[in-house]
Amino acid sequence: MIPSYHSRSRRFDEFLRCYPVVMMPGAERAELNYGGKVIMPPSALDKLSRLHIAYPMLFELRSGSKDRVTHAGVLEFIADEGRVYLPHWMMQTLLLEPGELLQIKSTDLPAGTFIKLQPQSMAFITSITDPKAVLENALRTFSALTVGDIFSFFYNDEVFEIAVLEVKPETKMKAITTIETDISVDFAPPVGYVEPTRASASAGASRPGSVVGGRHVTPLGEAGSMARSINYAAIAPTSNPSATTTASAKQSFFATGGGQKLKGSKTSTPRDKPSTPVAGVSSNPPPPAPAPTIRRGNGPQPLRLPPGQLFFGYEIKPVKKKGDAEAGEKKESMFSGSGQTLRGGNAGGRKRKGGDDKGKGKGPEVVEVD
Repeated sequence: MIPSYHSRSRRFDEFLRCYPVVMMPGAERAELNYGGKVIMPPSALDKLSRLHIAYPMLFELRSGSKDRVTHAGVLEFIADEGRVYLPHWMMQTLLLEPGELLQIKSTDLPAGTFIKLQPQSMAFITSITDPKAVLENALRTFSALTVGDIFSFFYNDEVFEIAVLEVKPETKMKAITTIETDISVDFAPPVGYVEPTRASASAGASRPGSVVGGRHVTPLGEAGSMARSINYAAIAPTSNPSATTTASAKQSFFATGGGQKLKGSKTSTPRDKPSTPVAGVSSNPPPPAPAPTIRRGNGPQPLRLPPGQLFFGYEIKPVKKKGDAEAGEKKESMFSGSGQTLRGGNAGGRKRKGGDDKGKGKGPEVVEVD
């Protein structure tokens, strides 16, 4: 039996000198720094075609002198012969200097199902409102991710760096492909993140406005710092002096309901008599002084707070139920009292004056109206 020398799959394996993409000839292409693909020479495309390398073309990049490995895809085959151009973050990951030799091998990677990432600065959670959408858009320029990579992407005039902590499925190469797959993403706390300290229950019990035991809340209107800062005691409806004065005035008006007759009343105010005109002096009375502006005192006063602040300290008045309202008030009768007859006689039916009723028709019955 003749052994087959083509039983093993043939692989692309070349040594090329690496350079950052900023050193490419031609117009500057800054977007190439924020992706996971390299620029290779046209001879590499010719060799890959003869080797029948399947799509997607994925490569293992190994720095022999530094013993660093990462994985990438290829974007274009326009580099100078013997050169390969890498994104800046990939040069840093492999600890390479421009002009060093880099070993490039074709490889196959499993489709990723899970990755765990760690932002390298707090700006990732303070400057980005929707990290999921932004990261999904950034990963479109990547073909592979390897554990230990610290890749970068550009968003909203800022550069963000993300470290790859974990990938699944786990393989010996510790790398996955991100092409045509659905990946679950988990985030580790960013570098420099400090967990906020929580006050103990005993310390919070003595602070106004704190929650004690999960349910009881100290009323803010009593001694809360927010109530003191807005001077709640002066604007509360029940503690307003002018509201109390207005309520007492209304009560006295209705309690002492005395009236005066309009007809026949005599006024003791003397009428103004025309005076002798004097030269240079007007005989018209002086205009009355303007009435002072009276501020409405009843009801809640205006609450003016700085932007972004809310206050929920107003008193709560429970709504009366229908049953309680009917029990507290007695329904007055609309028609009550003793009735009176329409005629002068009493209701017992007295005889008419002047004689007997014999032979005469029966008179009308007396009707009582209550």
